[in-house]
Amino acid sequence: MNKLFPILLIILAFNCNNAEKKESLTEEVTYKSEVVEAPTLNLEHANRLAKLPLHCMNTEYPNKLNQTIGDASDLKTPKELHPAFYGCFDWHSAVHGHWSLVSLLKQFPDLENRVEIQEKLLQNLSKENIEQELLYFDGQYNKSFERTYGWAWLLKLVEELHTWDNPKARVLETNIQPLTDLIVNKYLEFLPKLNYPIRVGEHPNTAFGLSFAYDYAVAVNHSELKTLIENRAKDFYASDKGCPLEWEPSGFDFLSPCLEEAALMKRVLSKDEFKVWFQYFLPQLKDIAFELAVGEVSDRTDGKLVHLDGVNFSRAWSLNYIAKNLPEYEHLKNIANQHINYSLPSIVGDSYEGGHWLGSFAIYALNSVDK
Repeated sequence: MNKLFPILLIILAFNCNNAEKKESLTEEVTYKSEVVEAPTLNLEHANRLAKLPLHCMNTEYPNKLNQTIGDASDLKTPKELHPAFYGCFDWHSAVHGHWSLVSLLKQFPDLENRVEIQEKLLQNLSKENIEQELLYFDGQYNKSFERTYGWAWLLKLVEELHTWDNPKARVLETNIQPLTDLIVNKYLEFLPKLNYPIRVGEHPNTAFGLSFAYDYAVAVNHSELKTLIENRAKDFYASDKGCPLEWEPSGFDFLSPCLEEAALMKRVLSKDEFKVWFQYFLPQLKDIAFELAVGEVSDRTDGKLVHLDGVNFSRAWSLNYIAKNLPEYEHLKNIANQHINYSLPSIVGDSYEGGHWLGSFAIYALNSVDK
């Protein structure tokens, strides 16, 4: 009997392992059966999304100037202060509204209203208007204006122009170049002085600001800016572990602090370095059964609560960037699709609170989906 006992233990262990494997396979099959349809940006969607910035880019009021008043001479209308980017409620939304139109024109040459869109782009981004934008940044109290969210979108707009093979894009890129140079210099001046990253889910998020600036630096081969961002990203985030993704989103978030950081590190690290770093940072995302609930919006007429549609789009573009060329994270693309599909139906015909900016987020998220 004593001799048979070890054999019985081996048999029992073998059967248990087989049962666990079968259970694991069953779970994997169940998960894969819940794959959602990948959203696509087609001409119909593009025409609808283009109407959002087209409607607001020359709509001066309501307007949130985010301005410090030095004296009475600063009391001017939004269009006087920002002749290029006065519409769409605030400066940064006006900037990425222009990016949206450039991105859509670039992808869909047969876009409706394309002639009107091109005329408005040339009108708003004229040399004279850009010169006035430069003067605003020279103001005593405006040195940190739109740091770094608006800066990032300005460079994303320029990146889109730079990579668009179109004669009008060359004109627009040339017109905006002085403002581009100013923003690049602001990054070069500010980043060495920033001792700690800003880890919030709204505009000042450092990882978001660095990601878009890095994309620009790569596109135009600006080696100084590219190297500085690589170094600062590693300074800020290389030792991070166990990001509390379960704490997200906060009530007004439109960015995911954890996922924006991961997407930035995917940009600046080698593939092997990133995989090691990411395993410590968000180990749960490697599990094929990992799930992430969408940010639920309770009231889309509330300008802050509707931010959660934004977090769904920005989570999606970060997840897709993380998963790119990493087969072990392919399942994250399905989660990205879930997030886009939740918020996409709501943005057309939405209230002004979301309409002035959410279209840009939707376009950028849709651009991140594998074609």
